[in-house]
Amino acid sequence: MTTVQSIITIAVVVLGTLTTRFLPFLIFPENKKPPKYITYLGAVLPFAVIGLLVVFCLKEAVFTKLHGLPEAIAILFIVLLHKWKKNTLLSIAGGTILYMVLVQTVFA
Repeated sequence: MTTVQSIITIAVVVLGTLTTRFLPFLIFPENKKPPKYITYLGAVLPFAVIGLLVVFCLKEAVFTKLHGLPEAIAILFIVLLHKWKKNTLLSIAGGTILYMVLVQTVFA
């Protein structure tokens, strides 16, 4: 890729990113109430995305013998930690760290 092509590619990516970031604020200004379906999607989509991420992360996990045990332990840890601290980032980081420790040391 030449320098000109690289600059054009970066410019298109920046333009696309800025468009997706600012367009919702232009379409739905703060003083205007959004349509009901947008409000509904804002309430429902976070849970759907989390469910999708869980399914995606576990799609290749094999839950026979001890192979699925690290995943199950990490999921249980995440749920308990989130119920206790109610901090999403802490739950994600803690679960990831525990899972990595389990698969690299305990279940290696």
